[in-house]
Amino acid sequence: MIEWFAHNVLGLPELASSNGKAVDELMVYVHWLMLALFVGWILYFGYVLFRFKAARHPKASYEGSKSKLPSYVELAIVGIEAVLLLGIAIPLWGKNVSKFPTPDQATVVQIVAQQYAWNARYAGADGKFGQQSMNLVAENNVFGVDPADPAGKDDIQILNEIHVPVNKPVLVYLSSKDVIHSVKLVAMRVTQDAIPGLRIPFTFTPTKVGRFQIECAQLCGGGHAAMAGGFVVVQTPEDYAAWLQSKSGSTGAQSFE
Repeated sequence: MIEWFAHNVLGLPELASSNGKAVDELMVYVHWLMLALFVGWILYFGYVLFRFKAARHPKASYEGSKSKLPSYVELAIVGIEAVLLLGIAIPLWGKNVSKFPTPDQATVVQIVAQQYAWNARYAGADGKFGQQSMNLVAENNVFGVDPADPAGKDDIQILNEIHVPVNKPVLVYLSSKDVIHSVKLVAMRVTQDAIPGLRIPFTFTPTKVGRFQIECAQLCGGGHAAMAGGFVVVQTPEDYAAWLQSKSGSTGAQSFE
């Protein structure tokens, strides 16, 4: 019922992650409350027009209604909103920002946003990321990879395409090269700000093979619209392994101007 309402009534976009189900449920609950309030206020408005029309009350009453029902209704609405906020929304947020898969159980991707593109980095065949330093960040080295570290020789760096296997948690470490950006993966129901100087983790588990757009949820400059040129490509484990193999050794950092 909830899924049908979400996609057939609210018209929510395609859901392609396991963690997004709870997000959709919360949106459905909020809209059910809004629908109940909308219908309730329309009925109440109609009742007031009938109950207090001039033909029934030629002389105005200055005492007003003495019923306590409106107060009870308002308290009930506040109670429902408190349940949605304290019982669903905050716990959902807390789970998403505090419980992350361990790197050995997830596909680990480093993402650095910049005007106006998404840079992604994967550990190479050795499973280890090369050392990084903020002092090494440059136009042709957005991740600040230490060229002297042998662990980084086989790291993979790509632009505007983030490949992940289906049905396996993805652990992303997000940062920004210049201004505040925000990764918005609508199909995964994930949004996270990218802030210069910080490496912020977020996670999702894709459940559908496909190609899903990345959007920037923060106005980041004159070319902001170009940030929609990035994609998350969800593949079968076999196709993902083949893609990794095809990119093995592509250590040259790329930049976008």
